[in-house]
Amino acid sequence: MRNIQELAQQKESKILVIGDLMIDEYLWGDCERISPEAPVQIVDIKKESTLLGGAGNVISNLVAFGVDVGVLSVVGDDEVGLLVKNMISKQGAKAFLVEQKGRKTSRKTRLMASNSQVVRYDKESKNDISPISVKALFERFQEKINHYDVVLISDYNKGVLTKELLNKVISYSNQIGKKVLVDPKGNDFSKYSGAYLLTPNKKEAELATGFKIQSDLDLKEALAKLQKTANLGVSVITLSENGIAILDKDEVTIKPTVAREVYDVTGAGDTVLASLGFALSLGCDIFKATEFANLAAGVVVGKIGSATASLDEIEDYQATLHKSSIELHIKSFVQIEKTVKRLRNQGKSVVFTNGCFDILHKGHVSYLNTAKSFGDILILGLNSDKSVKRLKGKNRPINTQDDRAYILSALECVDYVVIFDEDTPYELIKLVQPDVLVKGADYEGKEVVGSDIAKQTKLVTFVDGKSTTKTIEKIKKAK
Repeated sequence: MRNIQELAQQKESKILVIGDLMIDEYLWGDCERISPEAPVQIVDIKKESTLLGGAGNVISNLVAFGVDVGVLSVVGDDEVGLLVKNMISKQGAKAFLVEQKGRKTSRKTRLMASNSQVVRYDKESKNDISPISVKALFERFQEKINHYDVVLISDYNKGVLTKELLNKVISYSNQIGKKVLVDPKGNDFSKYSGAYLLTPNKKEAELATGFKIQSDLDLKEALAKLQKTANLGVSVITLSENGIAILDKDEVTIKPTVAREVYDVTGAGDTVLASLGFALSLGCDIFKATEFANLAAGVVVGKIGSATASLDEIEDYQATLHKSSIELHIKSFVQIEKTVKRLRNQGKSVVFTNGCFDILHKGHVSYLNTAKSFGDILILGLNSDKSVKRLKGKNRPINTQDDRAYILSALECVDYVVIFDEDTPYELIKLVQPDVLVKGADYEGKEVVGSDIAKQTKLVTFVDGKSTTKTIEKIKKAK
């Protein structure tokens, strides 16, 4: 994953998405009565929400990775089509859409009562788009494709991806050396012939191959059949909680899933398609791309509904798989800058304080607990060993910076610890831009470093009789 982050900083990923676009509409309410007109529930609507659905979820995942996304599709000349265009633009993707007169852009409306789906009704055209639309869409594809690295096809079987269009897009992409990845639909995968890979799940693969996958031998046979049927560069089947299977050069490799908690698998297939395309666009091989896709899917299935995962979230998630939760709270300058940015986007208020915190005592914990009460997140700047020696003398600190950081980050009231080498934490405070800066009450009437940066400064009274210096003196006297 570290390589993906570094590659993304060195090279901008550009991906073109072609697929069925739709609006997912939710009507949320409560149900307390049965209708006197018929034996059906009466739902009192309290809230409405609208999301970009279908291929739109692939777009959302790519945008979350920071990809330059282009979108090709056909919509109707209707209100829903206009809403789709506006939502794509609002996400920051570029929409190259063709309007077909009289076509109904898909809208799926779900009626939710007490968070349970009662009924869904769809308004849409599901027939193939017209030959004129196919021609217009392919011409637009030829105009735009050279700007992009990879093509992702998201097929929801709503009529945009006709056999003729798929054949033209895949053939042309192969001619100019662009990989095409497809999230397939239906049981005839020959229509995707020439694609680099497909991302069917096990059930879809069984439908397409015509047999059950019940053993490793079946799995290899299914992968081989799909590869032959669709003339794929590499054959892949997603295996839900068991990971992703890859057939490459007659060898089957299964990259295991890394999900720790599964709340909702909605949209996980879109995340796999988007993350595979993203990693391949950065030059990763299929095995590295699959590892990244597993991590991304591991993040989104831990959220409710169709969700996305940012690179920071994936990096943090990967770290949890190999480190203790305590170590995750110790950040570098680069890491804390990214973390603070994410927290700001979540509307969190940030509190900052700093110190040596050599031999931790009740006074320290009480002070930090009070500091945390001033906001949502407490970031602690910790003087490094070198910094402490300059401030306190050559015999200090008693505990190393790593030990002090570990102990402090284990406290419930401390969210993040950042070690700094300078005599003051001014550069770190500039990076964090805290809402509240906290220092001890002994700074009353004195200048507090960083108070010109923080929105407000608060002084906290220490617990009487508690200090590291007194503890050290007590230990010396006891000898």
